[in-house]
Amino acid sequence: MSAIESTKPGAFISLSAAADMLGIGVHTLRRRIAAGELPAFRTGKRIIRVRVTDLEKLLRRVPATQSW
Repeated sequence: MSAIESTKPGAFISLSAAADMLGIGVHTLRRRIAAGELPAFRTGKRIIRVRVTDLEKLLRRVPATQSW
C-alpha cells in the first residue's frame, strides 16, 4: 500500500508531506500550485495545505510499450 493510499481521502496535508509522498521537491509542488495544476488552501498566514485526492489527480499512468 502506497503512502497516498494509506492517507484518508479528502485529508489535507502539508506541502512537505505531499512532496515526500510523491518523491518530488516542495519547490516543484509550489510551481504546480502557481501554474494552477494543483489546488491549495491556506489555513493561516503562511500555512498551505493540499488535498490527498488532488495529489492523486496529478499522477498519470504511463502506458505500457508493446514489444513485438
